[in-house]
Amino acid sequence: MSESKRPDRVLPDQPVFRPLERFWPYAELPEQPTDAELAKLHPELRDAVFGAPSLPFSITVVFPVFEGPNFPRAVELARAADEYTVVSISGAEQHRARFVPGDRPLRLRDLYEIVSPVPGCEVLIDDRPVPFARELWLPLVWFLIR
Repeated sequence: MSESKRPDRVLPDQPVFRPLERFWPYAELPEQPTDAELAKLHPELRDAVFGAPSLPFSITVVFPVFEGPNFPRAVELARAADEYTVVSISGAEQHRARFVPGDRPLRLRDLYEIVSPVPGCEVLIDDRPVPFARELWLPLVWFLIR
């Protein structure tokens, strides 16, 4: 049963030429995300997608971009953390510095002393907001400083 050609159709029923096989208009993306892409994932999204990882105890200091002479020093200390990422949340850039405080808690204290007065600064325990993180957990870590 043959179908008649629709009057509103512009293209012919049979193509006039065959496109080259090497032409592919789409980017060749890998099927799996790269390590760099996985490192930039927000921790809550990473937990939702891949499940909770078995990471050691960590304290994360999150701070926004702020004006003042202490910002370059804060970024320098944050980059020296065990894990450092910059994420953009609702267009605002946030610096996340994760510390495993077992061996060098002094690095954590130095960064916290600079960014603690900054509005929007957060302290996370195992990447989660915990009550009394500033008042209880950080002073407990300060006891590790010799």
